[in-house]
Amino acid sequence: MREDNRSKKIIPETIGIIMDGNRRFARAKGLPLFKGHAAGFEKLKEFLRWSREAGIRTVIIYAFSTENWNRAKGEVNYLMKLLERMVIDKAGELKREKFRVKFIGQLERLPEKIKIAIPKLEEETKHNKETLVVAMSYGGRAEIVEAIKKLSKEKTKDEIAMIDEEDFGKYLWTAGFKDPELIIRTSGEMRTSNFLPWQSVYSEWYFTKTLWPAFTKSEFLKILENFSKRERRHGK
Repeated sequence: MREDNRSKKIIPETIGIIMDGNRRFARAKGLPLFKGHAAGFEKLKEFLRWSREAGIRTVIIYAFSTENWNRAKGEVNYLMKLLERMVIDKAGELKREKFRVKFIGQLERLPEKIKIAIPKLEEETKHNKETLVVAMSYGGRAEIVEAIKKLSKEKTKDEIAMIDEEDFGKYLWTAGFKDPELIIRTSGEMRTSNFLPWQSVYSEWYFTKTLWPAFTKSEFLKILENFSKRERRHGK
């Protein structure tokens, strides 16, 4: 979190986004559900530009949860195709946006073609200033469980007894990234849905009824304005 010297507003360095409402957007428009997801991807590219203009350094998006694997096979297959398009066909667009791209989650569950493409995209964008973290096949509880498993393999019983919160954070998929000061969820749902439960303990949450593909720059700036006025006390 930092103060913008021009506007004197408090700007979050890291934000999280639950991009909800793609399917309802499609239904409202009388379109196939797949079209809603495609519109959501286009909105993401716009959102990254708005974030850069606002001075935000890291955006963490909830692209696909561990629970989403339980959706209809056809929809899951389409979402995988959309991800494939993002990391392979549209990789050039992401690189031109000059965002560092990092994927977190149970990436081993992804199709082989995508698993091969992800490290390539991460490597080719690693020197960029702003960062896009894609939580893909992600679940917050799964993240914590995996961290415990890894920690138990690498540390002795006595070493584990000495571990504090900062040490534990180094075993999470988000290690190396700051916790989000602000998390936005679109579509009107008022729940966190297993998104960054460890990292969001002091995040400011903002819930909007706007469906993700219909989200606008104007509303985003209003949310940042609202964030700037909140008093963040961290339990003090």
